[in-house]
Amino acid sequence: MEGKGSMQDLSRREFCRIQGDMGNSRSQSGPRFCSQFLPAEQAEIDGLFDALSSEKQRPDTSPRSFSLRAVKSHLGEALPPEMVTRLYDGMRSLDLPGKAKAPSESVSREQFTMFMSHLLKGSSEEKSLVIMKMISATEGPVKAREVQKFTEDLVGSVVHVLNYRQELRGWTQKRGPGPPPGVQVLAAQLFSEMELRGSEELPGPQQLDRDCDRAVIEDWVFRAPHVATFLSVVIHRGFLLPRLSLDLAPLVPERHVDQERVFESILDVPSVIYVNAHLPRERRHRWHLLFSSELHGHSFAQLCGRITHQGPCVLLLEDRDGHVFGGFASCSWEVKPQFQGDDRCFLFSTSPRMAVYTSTGYNDHYMYLNHGQQTIPNGLGMGGQHNYFGLWVDVDFGKGHSKAKPKCTTYHSPQLSAQEDFRFEKMEVWAVGEAPGSQQVSAGRRSACRVSAGRLSSLHVSALRVLSLSSPPVACRLSTGRLSSPRVSALRLLSLPFPRVACRLSVGRLSFLSVSPVSPRLCSLHVACRLSVCCLSALCALPLCSCIWRRFIRNSFPAAAAGPRDARG
Repeated sequence: MEGKGSMQDLSRREFCRIQGDMGNSRSQSGPRFCSQFLPAEQAEIDGLFDALSSEKQRPDTSPRSFSLRAVKSHLGEALPPEMVTRLYDGMRSLDLPGKAKAPSESVSREQFTMFMSHLLKGSSEEKSLVIMKMISATEGPVKAREVQKFTEDLVGSVVHVLNYRQELRGWTQKRGPGPPPGVQVLAAQLFSEMELRGSEELPGPQQLDRDCDRAVIEDWVFRAPHVATFLSVVIHRGFLLPRLSLDLAPLVPERHVDQERVFESILDVPSVIYVNAHLPRERRHRWHLLFSSELHGHSFAQLCGRITHQGPCVLLLEDRDGHVFGGFASCSWEVKPQFQGDDRCFLFSTSPRMAVYTSTGYNDHYMYLNHGQQTIPNGLGMGGQHNYFGLWVDVDFGKGHSKAKPKCTTYHSPQLSAQEDFRFEKMEVWAVGEAPGSQQVSAGRRSACRVSAGRLSSLHVSALRVLSLSSPPVACRLSTGRLSSPRVSALRLLSLPFPRVACRLSVGRLSFLSVSPVSPRLCSLHVACRLSVCCLSALCALPLCSCIWRRFIRNSFPAAAAGPRDARG
């Protein structure tokens, strides 16, 4: 990796030398601007400039520059008009080394390259210079009110361009007049990261009249990395720069919902971006819906059955007053009368304000899930203590509490809901990252999965799916010395492109087997299914279509196919 980095630095230095020799021979004295792009990246930037400068220009525009009209024509509706104007003002207001310090009427190649280099590759100091120019073309400090408006425009532009480019990765932006509420809330959270010296002594409205100089903006860009990230998204996805790679996975996770129906999450896009940014890095690329009160009903039993043993999860609630809040569970939920989890868990809120509350280390009451006990509370909780949780969902589904006077001891969170004892209609739980134990089968390879145990008293598999396997036949075997109660609630074999699949279940003792439902598409496949048991006292397979049932009986129990009496037996 060090060799690769050294080669890239060498390429940049060599490119800067060549760039200095081409067209800059007139200003040998004084500092020169050096592009931070690699040669291939610089070629893409130059191509974009050529495209912009070839657009239809005003009569007084130089052929080696472009105007605001050219930028608007090139971008179309990819970005909001106010952000297009900000980008153009930032470009034309940059002062080149050795040139007069005054905003030009058009953007030259050098200004365009400097603007792109500073925003996409520059330091906090270089980014702050461009941001100051985008906020105001005049020299000197800017008002905090102007920074706030810039932040709202920036967040709104990110949501707009991702929606326009159809890169929301399954998430949908809530429709309504005006800017989405989440845009203003996320912008307010980003703006709150700015430190305004002496503003604590002033009322809220007067704080917005404070001056923000270059040092304040630079510190803000360093404190709030989302500012630089959002600027990169606006440039990359607005101008479409494929060679300058931008991975959107850590920013917007891929959304997975099993049910084939329209489902609108409690979270809007800005809220998803905010919560996802605080998850562990390996958990940010994929969210999979486990439970939704809208889809699965208002049932605590359904909640427990769907979220246990599913890995790290994000829990969401919306109370009847419109407050949206939740928590991150860093490990699988388990139904037991003890606290669980670790210090990676946190609570958060996304409406009416966005905030994250992490572990204080005061205690280890991170997660709690209990059901069916008579002497201790039954429900789901995070933080605090029994009957005084930072977030609590009661077993009587639809009721909960968020008690914090003054703060939750585990997470130092305030009261998250509008009322201490609240009621809610909407609840969601999302598994984040890869599912526990998930494996990818590569083409041309055999996969063997074996589970061996001397004594296995209870096996509960809630969902087992084999989807689009393109490899040769896969043999899956489950071998146990003693298996007293296996329960498989969903077994699906879909889209198997190879002709034969051998599935064998061999156990020493099987007292009860429940499979419901089983719905494989086996009619067009040549599938051999064998069931070998020493003792089978009950077999329940419902619903199972008659043609598959007859084939199963004929292949598995040849003697039973001889007559109706044997078949019934």
